[in-house]
Amino acid sequence: MPVRRFAVTAAATVLAAGPAALAGAGSAHATADHGRASAVVLRTGLDVSLLRKSVNVPLAVSLNEVQAPESADKTALTARLDGVDHGRPFSVLRADVATAEATVSAGKAEGSTRLAHAAVHVPGLPLLSLIEIEDVTSKATCEAGKKPVATANLLGSVNVLGKKVTLSTGGPTHVRVPGVGEVRLDLSRTETTSRTAAASALELKVSINPLKLNVAEVEGTLTLAKATCESPAAPVAQEAAAGPSESADPVASGEKAPAEKAPAKAREAKPQGAHVEQGLAETGGSSTTPYLAGGAVALLAAGAGAVALSRRRRS
Repeated sequence: MPVRRFAVTAAATVLAAGPAALAGAGSAHATADHGRASAVVLRTGLDVSLLRKSVNVPLAVSLNEVQAPESADKTALTARLDGVDHGRPFSVLRADVATAEATVSAGKAEGSTRLAHAAVHVPGLPLLSLIEIEDVTSKATCEAGKKPVATANLLGSVNVLGKKVTLSTGGPTHVRVPGVGEVRLDLSRTETTSRTAAASALELKVSINPLKLNVAEVEGTLTLAKATCESPAAPVAQEAAAGPSESADPVASGEKAPAEKAPAKAREAKPQGAHVEQGLAETGGSSTTPYLAGGAVALLAAGAGAVALSRRRRS
């Protein structure tokens, strides 16, 4: 009796292990990556050197920087720096329109920005704008199963340090103003990979020597209207559904099956092996069939061992 109980327990364990293993594999395969998106109207990374102090004061500020799902539409940004203009706040950016939006859905991630009628200032130049623009936009779209797209547009005129400039997509534009400084501008920078995209309407490399408001030098980078995205993974349900849709189903399509099109004599002459395969298919076999068969074999082996052991004890 103990041997028989052990045999039954072992067989039940074998039978239960199959479906559990399959369930675990299915849940792992069903996990999919979610998309990502971000947008920012203005981001600065500037180092401000002071006249009377051998120190650098960082100016790292951003306007309307959002991560999906989020949006913002503030049109002004101010900052304070110790030692600059007695610590009073100064305007970094003012604009009529400054919007940023980032969205993510099951099959799409998208970031977009717009900046219109805007002026950007740096410490030490309270009256002279670093750059003035009429309208810039950027957009990054990442859709599952498709190539990401990044676009950036600049509309209207651009003034840099009080000078009207014409920007080109063929390379950077340099603007030099004697006694003030130098600015390098990169127009409409876009980057894409198999799953990501990034677009910046304008990127500026700044080197200014204002010598005003206790500011000796301003150096660093400034980015206007940047959007990024990362496409979500294709849903597992769609991949599974794609299989049956691609196979031809004579019943669903309304066409006659090959057996119905063939003459009666041809159907009678069909090899016997075809009937055997059809009969096996109609039994309803599934991925758990090997586990059931293995459990049955284990149960038979354990039962035979129990009978043999019982006979030995009797003898």
